[in-house]
Amino acid sequence: MPDVSIIVVSYNTADLIGRCLDSIGRDADPSREIFVVDNASTDGGAERVRSGYPHVHLTVNTENRGFAAANNQVLPLCRGRYLYYLNPDAEWVTPGLLGKCVRYMEAHPEVGLAGTRMIHPDGTPQESISLRYPGQRYARLEVAGLKGKIACVLGASMIARSDLIRRVGGFDEDFSLYGEDQDLCLRIRRAGFEIGWIEDAVVLHYGGRSERQSLPAEVWRKKTRAEYLFYRKHYPPETIARIRRADLCKAGFRLLTLTLAMPFARDRAGSEGKRTKYRAVCETIRALQHDDGG
Repeated sequence: MPDVSIIVVSYNTADLIGRCLDSIGRDADPSREIFVVDNASTDGGAERVRSGYPHVHLTVNTENRGFAAANNQVLPLCRGRYLYYLNPDAEWVTPGLLGKCVRYMEAHPEVGLAGTRMIHPDGTPQESISLRYPGQRYARLEVAGLKGKIACVLGASMIARSDLIRRVGGFDEDFSLYGEDQDLCLRIRRAGFEIGWIEDAVVLHYGGRSERQSLPAEVWRKKTRAEYLFYRKHYPPETIARIRRADLCKAGFRLLTLTLAMPFARDRAGSEGKRTKYRAVCETIRALQHDDGG
């Protein structure tokens, strides 16, 4: 029986999936099995895995089922005591990284899931842990009494107890790409476990590679929809209303100030990018409010 089942969900990352799998292959211990789920990529990534990595258990979907559903898809096949979720645009940097992760989990039975330290390609730190959930300043009572100080970790690299993941039902498949890691971490804490962080396990993460073909406005719409899905799942309507008012006020104010400052901006492209963001956020929140009958 392998110690760890590694799951990589890939979508149009043929140029990076090899580096990801090669980094896993540089370490022999502890024992592991590797699953790659290709979410209907069109760049030949699935064939690259099939031909270059015959030891990998490859699943090729005929449609993009989303990150959460694809991870759950192979969960019944996983035999490891631990599950390690790794993005295809990430690669291990620390020698013996998987062993460090397993030893951390064995030394901390109170931890149900743990993330690793993340860096950008230039070596600078990447934010990979959060001490607060989205909208938590308006939802203190809803998250009171949870174990541990860490709210959630970045889903690009994290290890979890297999039996616990099965107990909580895996990822919520209503989340397609964003927000599923925050939701899973909250449900694990509500099950009585802490979220951990393994500082001496370092992973290089390119980030956003599966969204390279998406327009910036669409990416912000997806992120906003995921946030409000998280709110609807975990917060009462009156709390969501307060968050919505605050978000609209902030986005509207930023749009106004950016528009007024545009004639004097040195970085017009950067300012326009921010306007695109806040415009998309406003439009998405209002559309969701209309759908909810608000």
